[in-house]
Amino acid sequence: MKSQDVVVLLKLASLEDYSKDIGDESTPLGLAAGEDPYSVRGLEAALGISKTEIGASLKRSIAAGLAIKDRKTDRPKPSRRHLREFIVHGVKFVFPAKPGAMQRGLPTAFAAPVLRESLHSAGNLIFVWPYAHAKEMGQSVDPLFKSVPEACEKDRRLYAYLALIDAIRVGNQRESKLAADLLAQRLG
Repeated sequence: MKSQDVVVLLKLASLEDYSKDIGDESTPLGLAAGEDPYSVRGLEAALGISKTEIGASLKRSIAAGLAIKDRKTDRPKPSRRHLREFIVHGVKFVFPAKPGAMQRGLPTAFAAPVLRESLHSAGNLIFVWPYAHAKEMGQSVDPLFKSVPEACEKDRRLYAYLALIDAIRVGNQRESKLAADLLAQRLG
């Protein structure tokens, strides 16, 4: 597994969520009309990860049991239960996060919109993914993949998923538990 595999799987989960909410196959934000968001090309455009790496990521995820091919559409889709278990119990150890220097960036973990109202920091420092176009200042945390901030600007569901993962990666026990509970609700 590579860290971008988690990003790709969560994008697929976000696309499924989007389809359920809209009730059709409308084009999600950030894609041209008529482009299949589940295709390697569509995922590349949405995530900023090369088509080759997307293809390899999907193969690794299917081999690990974190994704399956849908029988009807032949599209890859996340195995939500397995993905949730991996995130809650393994991501913190496989892809640890260490807060770094103060930087401008996109808020993550408890500073992201998904957790902002539920948790309050003991201090003034927030965690951010380094991103030159952002306005917030905080302690930098490396995202699971370098293009995560740009991808999250296009997809609020993906942003919520990845921010919850960061709360698990950098948070104390209380923060991690709340993030895991919210993730379980969202992933089903």
